[in-house]
Amino acid sequence: MLLLLFTSCNAADNKNVPLADQLKKTQITVSAAASMQDALNEIANQFAEEHPEIDVVYNFGGSGALQQQIVHGAPVDVFISADKQKFIELVDEQLIKEDNAAHLAGNELVIVVNSAAGIKLNGLDDLANEDVMRIGIGTPETVPAGKYARESLEAAGLWNEIKGKMIPAKDVRQVLTYVETQSVDAGLVYNTDALMSDKVNIAVTAPSGTHEPIVYPAGLLESSKHKEQSRLFLQFLQGQKALKIFRKYGFKALD
Repeated sequence: MLLLLFTSCNAADNKNVPLADQLKKTQITVSAAASMQDALNEIANQFAEEHPEIDVVYNFGGSGALQQQIVHGAPVDVFISADKQKFIELVDEQLIKEDNAAHLAGNELVIVVNSAAGIKLNGLDDLANEDVMRIGIGTPETVPAGKYARESLEAAGLWNEIKGKMIPAKDVRQVLTYVETQSVDAGLVYNTDALMSDKVNIAVTAPSGTHEPIVYPAGLLESSKHKEQSRLFLQFLQGQKALKIFRKYGFKALD
């Protein structure tokens, strides 16, 4: 009798609860490098098919800025960085545990020009040419692509010569927009960003030995209030379905 009464009461209670609340999803916040935006949006759609009870909400931006948000207490469940060092700093501060982290994919650094501009570049040295007056670059202190770009230009002995031409951007996608709108003559972006635009051409690929390897670590924040759901998403990011999508958008598989 008690069991029947309990069940009956629950059923009656549920009738008074709006259907939207009964089906309420758990929302997880993923702060991710802007260069992964297109791939991650598609991955979220795939993830939702398997886990309709989890709603993935992204916060895209420069990895350095996102990392600082986390350090200052922003409510984030999963962090995906384009800067390995910024990620390691969070591990060192015990905000992410190593066993809750993984490397997802790799990328390449390229120089792009507007496809209608007619600017020809054959190597990094050509950025010093007179017809290249403005160069878009992510702010090196907060944007990983900008940091890698500076490393490449310093390795080529060009940084001091051309730094006066640099037009800083808040993230790599803004650099791409600068080139698309011809606000700059050239820009340093990831290969994956360049492949997403029909308004730019890849002029030069920066030699990999001139900058740190570009890898994307991801990790579950210790402060997450939705660890179970966030762990499911992190596992999905490492699976074959996600890898296929990363490759589709030009990311490199890691050995």
